[in-house]
Amino acid sequence: MNSLFDPSVIGGIRLRNRFMRSATWDASATDGGDVTDVSVRIFDDLARGGVGLIMTGYAYISEQGRAAGGQYGIAEDRHIDGLRRLVKAAHDGGARIGAQIAHAGNNRVLIKGQAGVGLAPSQIEGFPIAHRAMTVGEIEATIGDFASAARRAQTAGFDVVQLHFAHGYLGSQFLSPLANHRTDEWGGSPEKRRRFHIEVLRAVRKAVGDDFPVWAKLGLVEGEGGLTLAEGLDALKAMEGEGLSAVEISAGQGAVGVRTERPEDEESLFFRVESAAAKRAVDIPVAVVGGIRELATAEDIVASGDADLISFARPLIREPDLIARWQRGDTARAKCIRDNKCLAAVYATGVFECQEEVLLRQQGSST
Repeated sequence: MNSLFDPSVIGGIRLRNRFMRSATWDASATDGGDVTDVSVRIFDDLARGGVGLIMTGYAYISEQGRAAGGQYGIAEDRHIDGLRRLVKAAHDGGARIGAQIAHAGNNRVLIKGQAGVGLAPSQIEGFPIAHRAMTVGEIEATIGDFASAARRAQTAGFDVVQLHFAHGYLGSQFLSPLANHRTDEWGGSPEKRRRFHIEVLRAVRKAVGDDFPVWAKLGLVEGEGGLTLAEGLDALKAMEGEGLSAVEISAGQGAVGVRTERPEDEESLFFRVESAAAKRAVDIPVAVVGGIRELATAEDIVASGDADLISFARPLIREPDLIARWQRGDTARAKCIRDNKCLAAVYATGVFECQEEVLLRQQGSST
């Protein structure tokens, strides 16, 4: 049996294999952020499909931190009972589960037409969503919200909490010179721009204790004029020093579109280079996501020491049982063709499903 399918202890969690479902917005929560039967079914399918670790989609730590409709809430104690249903679905299917907790900053889309004014490190001229710079008091309150959300995740029975510091949300914004123009203790130098991450991690550690796994999804590098790889690695090393258990490497402010639209070639592994750099910079486990469609590629990434954990998002939308299929010996390439129609459908209709699979079903029923 391939070593990727062997049980391993990674980032403080014992996993049945080295495959992870990357946090993916499924739009299945209620307007109040509560888990639904559809949510539970998604997690049940993933767990029974063989993946070792499932990260929830974005769970907002406060109403102000919500990015879009249909997201899970972890902002109030009333959310805990529903989140326990996701934990049970994952555990019953043999998987571990993590709660990704997040704040949008100014990266909010309209929620029933009323997004309100976003809070961000700085006021950015020309940004299309209404926002303003946070006060120091609001920054400190948000750090407290992260800690409270982590405590709720622990209470709900999650195996790990993941801090969302990628994809242009608030963590990315503080770290990025593109978005953080502050001149106080929360911005300016790279050290001050990463202070938010350090203080969040310290507060979360205080809330959940030293032994509970705390991971991060980190936008390690950005586009032109943004966060450099060296700065991203320095931030990661500082977080490791504060007790970070593991990291998933992804994109930061201004880089997401570039990294999801590469052509199908060797360079379509979006973050392998960055993941390899992280592996050589820190001693904590590293997960890599983006463009991985072949089992042989996943094997090579781990065997080369470029990552410890292989993370998928869109392939598991089309094939929730991809990992089980590979483990059974059917190692054909993942069926996902990276057309992004699944994400377009979520935005347009709230339906979390691969549109190619929908088309195939329709064709099958008409013959």
